[in-house]
Amino acid sequence: MADQERPHVQEVNISQEMKTSFLDYAMSVIVSRALPDVRDGLKPVHRRILYAMHDLGMHADKAYKKSARIVGEVIGKYHPHGDSAVYDTMVRMAQDFNYRYTLVDGHGNFGSVDGDAAAAMRYTEARMSKISMEILRDINKDTIDFTDNYDGSEKEPLVLPSRFPNLLVNGASGIAVGMATNIPPHQLGEVIDAVLAISKNPDMTIDELMENYIYGPDFPTAGQILGRSGIRKAYETGKGSITLRAKTDIIEHENGKSSIIVTEIPYQVNKAKLIEKIAELVRDKKIDGITDLRDESDREGMRIVIELRRDVNPNVVLNNLYKQTAMQTSFGINLLALVDGEPKVLNLKQCLQFYLDHQKEVIKRRTAYELRKAEARAHIVEGLRVALDHLDEVISLIRHSKTTDIAREGLMNRFDLSEKQAQAILDMRLQRLTGLEREKIEQEYKDLVKLIGELKEILANEEKVLDIIREELTEVKEKYNDERRTEIVIGQADFFEDEDLIPEETVIITLTHKGYIKRLPLSTYRSQRRGGRGVQGMGTNEDDFVEHLLSTSTHDHLLFFTNKGKVYKAKGYEIPEFGRTAKGIPIVNVLNIEKDEWINAVIAVQDFEDDSYLFFSTRNGISKRTSLSQFANIRRDGIRAINLREEDELISVRLTDGTKDIMVGTKKGYLIRFPETDVRPMGRTASGVKAISLRDDEDEVVSMDIIEDGLQVLVVTVNGFGKRTPAEDYRITGRGGKGILTCHLTERNGTVAAVKTVTGEEDIMIITESGVLIRMPVDGISVTGRNTQGVRLIRLHEDDKVATVARIEREEDSEEESVAESGTTEEQT
Repeated sequence: MADQERPHVQEVNISQEMKTSFLDYAMSVIVSRALPDVRDGLKPVHRRILYAMHDLGMHADKAYKKSARIVGEVIGKYHPHGDSAVYDTMVRMAQDFNYRYTLVDGHGNFGSVDGDAAAAMRYTEARMSKISMEILRDINKDTIDFTDNYDGSEKEPLVLPSRFPNLLVNGASGIAVGMATNIPPHQLGEVIDAVLAISKNPDMTIDELMENYIYGPDFPTAGQILGRSGIRKAYETGKGSITLRAKTDIIEHENGKSSIIVTEIPYQVNKAKLIEKIAELVRDKKIDGITDLRDESDREGMRIVIELRRDVNPNVVLNNLYKQTAMQTSFGINLLALVDGEPKVLNLKQCLQFYLDHQKEVIKRRTAYELRKAEARAHIVEGLRVALDHLDEVISLIRHSKTTDIAREGLMNRFDLSEKQAQAILDMRLQRLTGLEREKIEQEYKDLVKLIGELKEILANEEKVLDIIREELTEVKEKYNDERRTEIVIGQADFFEDEDLIPEETVIITLTHKGYIKRLPLSTYRSQRRGGRGVQGMGTNEDDFVEHLLSTSTHDHLLFFTNKGKVYKAKGYEIPEFGRTAKGIPIVNVLNIEKDEWINAVIAVQDFEDDSYLFFSTRNGISKRTSLSQFANIRRDGIRAINLREEDELISVRLTDGTKDIMVGTKKGYLIRFPETDVRPMGRTASGVKAISLRDDEDEVVSMDIIEDGLQVLVVTVNGFGKRTPAEDYRITGRGGKGILTCHLTERNGTVAAVKTVTGEEDIMIITESGVLIRMPVDGISVTGRNTQGVRLIRLHEDDKVATVARIEREEDSEEESVAESGTTEEQT
């Protein structure tokens, strides 16, 4: 039995069979499923849906019919696939957020831009939209070819007449085997104008088309396209990428807060998922400053409201939303379509030219069809005219004929008529014999002769064909044209850097002992005369006080050095802005510092240059010098800045040029001055060398600064006393000594709180442990010798102490202006 069956088994090479079979499958997908035809811009499933609706009479002026009826017709006659595939396609054709000009007029729930699915097809109804009628116009006038359906029982169109350029107008997307198409939609009037221009000037360039007619894609969800370079590349080569951005408005409220209003989103972005993503970023603290997020969209339009904190810059938040969410996306353009059944990547002009060629074919075939009909009718009318001219003889011949066949043969032989003419005479009603009807036949014949002449002239003259195309395209444009929706924004093709969105200005950065940080304008503080009570600078808890205060620029890099010897980096504008009396936000919300470390030094840097250095000083008198360039790349989690020895901590860091003198001052009033070259440059993780030898265990370093002749050394004690001493009074010694006395300390003035070098032309800010600040000009502080107590700078409450001192650039505003800027009068604290 096996031997008998063997001849029916055909041996094949499996490798070759796989190649052949897969190629057949790939071509089937490419031609019959995934790619649109360049002529009508439709894939087979779209074409079959529209043709089935046309065949069922579901025109735009007829009543809606159940979607299930349409799907059943398509599946049963033309598209032997799943019903969900057909219905999902039909749903997309009815969605005004997917199609620029919908081809199906849906009635019922057809989904939403939030990703909601359409209702089941048994619930929804549909019909052809008005503009889709133009795609099938003249289909019954032999304008296109038909082919057998899948089982040979019906005929279906190979392409539709498409009386407007649907490929570009509605676009297309699809994934075939080894290739994909992604054609964006365009504005109807622009595309038609471009076709008209090509018809008049076939040599028109793509640059001219872009300059005068098609400016770029036009998406149903509007939005913005950034720049034209991506558009130009796609139009010239058939492939390119464009950046789409949501359209937003920033609204400033009377209470000082701002809101971002999103009114348009990029094409094919799910609004609900976009809002969910924004909420997730806020929850994960990847975007800071958003306090509320609402979707206020309705049938009038889209409206997403993003409310912001008072202290954040709305442009920075918006920039981060563009970077991290689908509010900004890219759209990859791939102008791939079927040309004569083969997939080809086309440029803009080719898309327009192939459509124009298709329309020429449609008009010629329609004209030929109408000519055949006119000639056939003229032939009949000629026979009727002969009968009317010989009426009595015709009647007599018919009366004396026994059968219809005999009468027909008699007429054909007697008057030299064709069979159709003879039959038309036999079918003629008696009322056509009246005088008026005879005149109508004569007029009809004249009209037919004229029409035949015009039709033949059209077929003989391509310019007349083009004139008809122009006329009919202009008619379509007048009926369906609308305004462009997508705005093309020139000069914004890339992301803004945050610096581009923020004005560069001098600000004050304050950081409390408990780790609360904030930013506020320099003008918030006003200068006061020596001995004033000070202005309440910020709200703090009873056990908290301002420890670091820095004057910097919003665009500078801020380096934060912790007691554990680590360094973190942030931009000035990244520090949240708060009001004068607000305490700010925890530093852990800005930097990823550990729980058991705190900031002991903050410096501002513009550029990380090789010839600049950072000079470090620890509480136990150890110093280190390291090139600034080693700190250019600081991770979000910080990096090691200095290796600390046991029971030591970093207290101060200064930026130098490698040629300065360094002074180190202690709590017990001793100061040492030495050249920084005494400390050789070391690696970033080195521990350093001894700068000053402390006299006893109770003494510690409180300050380290750069000193040079011509400057003065400002000493401020914890009880609010201070003085200036010329730098020349401090001789240069080698590093590692015990230093010399810089202030006579008593119970009245207390220990040293800070030692600073000043020029006498700046202001200083004194901050107490209770949060009171006083700003005063340095030249109002007395210049005395090293071994003096100083004068009172600030009157303190009994339990209050000076916490820190910072140098501030001199403010030139008048007292009245500075009071107005501070928004308060002098407060008693």
